Amino acid sequence: MALTLKEIAALVEAVAIVQPRSSVDPSTSSGAPNELARTVSRVSGIADAGADAIVFAQDDAALRAALASKTGAILAKKSEAGIENARSDSRVLLVKDPKYAFAVCAKALTLDDGEPLRHPTAVVHTTARLGERVRLGAHAVIEAHAVLGDDASIGSCATVCRGATLGNRVVVQAGAVLGSTGFGYVRNAETGEYLVFPQQGTLVIEDDVEIGANTTIDRGALGETRIGKGTKIDNQVHIAHNCRIGKNVVIAAQVGISGSCMVGDGVVMAGQVGLGDHVTIGPGVILGGASGVFPNKTLEGPGQMFMGVPAEPLKDYLKGVAKVRRLK
Repeated sequence: MALTLKEIAALVEAVAIVQPRSSVDPSTSSGAPNELARTVSRVSGIADAGADAIVFAQDDAALRAALASKTGAILAKKSEAGIENARSDSRVLLVKDPKYAFAVCAKALTLDDGEPLRHPTAVVHTTARLGERVRLGAHAVIEAHAVLGDDASIGSCATVCRGATLGNRVVVQAGAVLGSTGFGYVRNAETGEYLVFPQQGTLVIEDDVEIGANTTIDRGALGETRIGKGTKIDNQVHIAHNCRIGKNVVIAAQVGISGSCMVGDGVVMAGQVGLGDHVTIGPGVILGGASGVFPNKTLEGPGQMFMGVPAEPLKDYLKGVAKVRRLK
């Protein structure tokens, strides 16, 4: 797929397309229609860019490098310095956030690779319901009564277990298992034996969620496990039964979340964070790498970062580290 500069400007809400002697409103065809008609077909890093590519420049140094490259289009930040440096270059589109605009362009320019929507080795139960344009990779398994929304993409060897519901545009990478039986047992105090507790709930994954390779998310025990809209989950993450993850949460690799945890909207969890059961993480909280939260605890404070085991506010954590070092 290819897009003209005029189409890209409209797509990313560019403030102006810079021309040699004037700034032109990209929503009109006045000024330099031949420049606005230039097309690009891929995104690229600056060093590897050609005339068919679009790049982004997040600062003046990157902008200077982009201007010296052979790229066909440049997304630059709307700033006085940026305008001055690029005033004579018609390839520049000025936007509020070049990196975000670049991601928007990447999505729009993604080419259909020509592969069939459903690999012949994928297995779909007759009672499963699939939306429009669902992609299923090699050996993907969609079990009974599962529901997949429009434009969902299920990677190779991934499994959507019985009764799980995935919304529109959900992306699941290879090897992920969604809706598996939770790890719940009841111990017989007299014999010490463990008996499985019923795991008959459901898993609901809302629209625009992305799930990394080999991540596992358990179904609810008696209720549901829910992943909120727009949440992004990295590789090798485990989310246990009855958890509720909010909207636009970011969870990095190797995070482990025990059962019945509540995670608010906009939370960020760095790699290897661990949550005990029944933990509540308030909206906007940031958990640093390898932090641990003990069972039944609550952390709150939008934008506040917590570190360590047990997790504590970053300021307190750093004070503790300093005290330990003074003992050496």
